[in-house]
Amino acid sequence: MAIELNHTIVHARDPKRSANFLAELLGRPAPVRFGPFLGVALDNGVTLDFIAADAELVIEHYAFLVSEPEFDQIFERIRARALPYWADPRHQEPGRINHHDGGRGVYWNDPDGHYLEIITRPYGSGA
Repeated sequence: MAIELNHTIVHARDPKRSANFLAELLGRPAPVRFGPFLGVALDNGVTLDFIAADAELVIEHYAFLVSEPEFDQIFERIRARALPYWADPRHQEPGRINHHDGGRGVYWNDPDGHYLEIITRPYGSGA
């Protein structure tokens, strides 16, 4: 049997708000409840399972590999919501995207401050 990531837990102050935020921006189906979790399904079978945080949140980073057309659609949703975005994870290049490995990438934050990223080329894959 191949070893594959199946799901990961995302702690959130308001799991419904955060799960819906991600699903809407990525153009995914509405989150599905499973016990205390709200799962956002990705195309490779992985789900991000949002759950209420009991204590102070640890800010995490979630990167999504998308096609060029998907990048355009997601980036338009980010801009339509007037969300701040950056070309880099340290937020030193506001209002810009990057072109690493001959692709495009951009970072923004979810309602709890988690770092979200979309890229069109895996890091280390190109020019």
